[in-house]
Amino acid sequence: MIRTELREHIFKLLFQEEFNREEDMQEHLKYYFMTLENAADKDKDYIQEKYEAVAGHIAEIDELINQYAKGWKTTRMNKVDLAILRLAVYEMKWDEEVPVGVAINEAVELAKRFSGGDSPSFINGVLGKIARSADGDETK
Repeated sequence: MIRTELREHIFKLLFQEEFNREEDMQEHLKYYFMTLENAADKDKDYIQEKYEAVAGHIAEIDELINQYAKGWKTTRMNKVDLAILRLAVYEMKWDEEVPVGVAINEAVELAKRFSGGDSPSFINGVLGKIARSADGDETK
């Protein structure tokens, strides 16, 4: 699978987080991977590892999103947009393999595909603010 496809699967798992209890997600992961029967084991491993990495930083990620999404809190956001933002912020802050610009562009593309209306612009705006604020701190 190419990175865009892998990212889409991670996004879908993060979206499920909003509707399932944390302790149930391992069972959901198992079923999700059963639907990916043609995927290589290395791709499944990558998806699971990155999903778990993002899930492990959700509190920190949500804090950043709440700080830069003026007038919006994660508790009020569209759940699709929230999952996309969480993945992108993780990539921007903690994933050394993904350039910030790529994380933002991929997030906007996910929003175009899975969300609607003003979501691509909203996501681009929030991520752009986070990226600009990070120019002077510890972000990649």
